[in-house]
Amino acid sequence: MPPELPDSPSTSPPPALVKALRQALRPLLRVMLARGITLPYLTELIKTLLVEVAERDFQLDGKLVTDSRVSLLTGVHRKDVNRLRRGTDAAADDIDRAPTVVSLGAQLVAQWLGNPQFLDAEGQPLPLPRNVSEGGPQSFEALVAGINSDIRSRVVLDEWLRLGVVNIDDERRVCLNTQAFVPARGFDEKAFYFGHNLHDHAAAAAHNLLGQEPPFLERSLHFDGLSADAVAELAAQSKKLGMQALVAVNKAAVARESRDMLESAAENADAPIDKASAIPLQRMTFGIYFYSEPAAPVVLQAKPIPISAHEADDDAQP
Repeated sequence: MPPELPDSPSTSPPPALVKALRQALRPLLRVMLARGITLPYLTELIKTLLVEVAERDFQLDGKLVTDSRVSLLTGVHRKDVNRLRRGTDAAADDIDRAPTVVSLGAQLVAQWLGNPQFLDAEGQPLPLPRNVSEGGPQSFEALVAGINSDIRSRVVLDEWLRLGVVNIDDERRVCLNTQAFVPARGFDEKAFYFGHNLHDHAAAAAHNLLGQEPPFLERSLHFDGLSADAVAELAAQSKKLGMQALVAVNKAAVARESRDMLESAAENADAPIDKASAIPLQRMTFGIYFYSEPAAPVVLQAKPIPISAHEADDDAQP
């Protein structure tokens, strides 16, 4: 069901929404300006996205969305709508496709952090010998082969060393950077997660703002009267607890994914290939973030100290 539309295209958007959009767009515009994206380029990008969203998310009873309806919904000229719709699908497919190193890397990190075979007694990722000849099934080579046997583990290792996902210890074992849900280096790889994570966070918030059910988890804490030392302490605590939560959910997801695959295989063992391959799947994202910046200075005024119990009671009145 498409989101609810205003009574008419000329209806002004709610001021609270405009204020929220201005706030949400500021960091995105900062990135755009830093990377040379100016108004003409951004205008064409926004037009393309308006057409794409109108076409995909605002269908009526499954009917084909016409250029006229898209133009009415978006305010984009009908000629531009016709031009943009011809290239929308190809552009969207290219944007949605994760770089190979990200797609493979995400699966490998998930296994390394979630599969008991690659964890120590405390549940921490084991340092792995490079090759099967050294570590057998508990080797980096075996880890990679378990996900994709067509890619040599040495290729993955070289790329991960470049991105800062792993390092080599004194015993020549491959050690995972436990913060490596996002590569430390590599602009293309970080840009993918920039889009992926912001999209899913914004999609959850938009879902909730539009009143769709059931609501998604989308919560935060915010304080504006803390010292720099307090913020540093809370940042460290947030990082520690956040990573614990991510690792715990990752372990549960790896175990559940394996179980679901086995159950689906058993249920579809006798089904035709075209039916067995059409198992409905869903994706999910669980994220943690922390941000701080200087706040407006607050002038603290000392309250007069009561000189009697009676005056103290008076001061406590609402």
